[in-house]
Amino acid sequence: MYDPIMAKSFSSYERKRLGCSALVVCFIIAFSICSSFDPHLYASSLIGEAVNIKLPIHMLIAGDNNSNPTVGSAPNRFVHANAMVRSPQVECRSDYYCEMEGDVRVNANSSTVFVVGPTNMNNSSSLIIKPYPRKHISDVKNWKVLMSTSDLAPRCTQTHTLPALLFSTGGYTGNHFHDFADLILPLFSTTFSFKTQIHFLATDYKPWWVSKFRALLSRLTAHQIVDIETQKMHVHCYGKMIVGLQFYRELVFAPSGGAHRMRNFRQFLRETYSLRKTRVGKKKKKKSKPRLMIISRKRTRVLTNEAEVSRLAVELGYEVISAEARLSTNLTKFAQLVNSCDMLVGVHGAGLTNMLFLPDRALLVQIVPFGGVDVYARLDFGNPAPAMNVKYLEYKIEVNESSLSRQYPSNHSVLRDPVSFQKKGWDEFKAVYLENQNVTIDIHRFKGTLAKALNLLHN
Repeated sequence: MYDPIMAKSFSSYERKRLGCSALVVCFIIAFSICSSFDPHLYASSLIGEAVNIKLPIHMLIAGDNNSNPTVGSAPNRFVHANAMVRSPQVECRSDYYCEMEGDVRVNANSSTVFVVGPTNMNNSSSLIIKPYPRKHISDVKNWKVLMSTSDLAPRCTQTHTLPALLFSTGGYTGNHFHDFADLILPLFSTTFSFKTQIHFLATDYKPWWVSKFRALLSRLTAHQIVDIETQKMHVHCYGKMIVGLQFYRELVFAPSGGAHRMRNFRQFLRETYSLRKTRVGKKKKKKSKPRLMIISRKRTRVLTNEAEVSRLAVELGYEVISAEARLSTNLTKFAQLVNSCDMLVGVHGAGLTNMLFLPDRALLVQIVPFGGVDVYARLDFGNPAPAMNVKYLEYKIEVNESSLSRQYPSNHSVLRDPVSFQKKGWDEFKAVYLENQNVTIDIHRFKGTLAKALNLLHN
């Protein structure tokens, strides 16, 4: 069409050039509109802006608002490998804990978790991870978290709409302290917000451990726990996945909401094991006796005069029972027995983990063996006590109360300078002070500790 205004303003050559430019602009606009209705026109629309995956896998992903595992409480969508709607996101807070979201494929045959990115991805970062809080343990299987393209990753044989957790039941399982400190409490911290709608994939699978803690585990996942090593013929695919467990310190939650989480965890234990006694009430000295449980030990760190200690406690006004939890002990019944008590007494060791079952305002008396064990005693049981609303006292064994005083001459470094002896390494320290020491309490000195405990319970 001839336009006189255009003719006056532009030469013939300029009008032709302007017309071509207009056609190009119109084509771009039309193509953009079409692509907004058909996202499959571009490969980039399948994967989104894959900025996050360009970071090394060991780095935190900047701007990742889904790092908190509470995302599991929202509806979970499986992202199919050929229909990626979000860029893959990976956050590894340590070499024993990673969170990932996107196209995640678990290949048990190679012990690898593939996080699939775009076909033009030039980053194939990987991280070796032990899905267990204590990374230096040799009998925990290594897993690899690998950024990969779809053509290099194994094809899915089973896809799931729920998220998954991969963790190890190896390590120190079978030790009552480590069962709770390394696994049960971290499992609760990591997965409770998912409200049982999460798959548990266990590596280093121990069926007896799963059986022992089935009552607790069934309240964290509504699904059968999978022995992932039996799945070598399959590739399980997820939209969200966690490898490893959240771990802060032994029997302690992270400071952010730590006390609140511990209250929730203790309530979780009470509901699971039907623990009726929630708190210790004030005692009237003449009408009611506080119930004291002595945790017996038969192999190491034995309290050799336990009967004498028991008689002393009775004389002071306690009702006394003695008990020892073994691997075969019915955990529900033992937890209920502990919960019926007002006070727990025992030499430093795994049995004191049963403080978790005590009612609020109960009291723990830890007998600390001779030889610089104080740090470990406080770390394992003293520090966790306040968040559990459990009062705490220590009775430190002196050299004359230790069996070591009869095994070594008085001028030996084991007795004279335990701190310098510790420099020889953990294995030697453990062999002497933890595995080769029994204690015989000075009854007259211990009487003061029991009297102080009685006052704390009465008040």
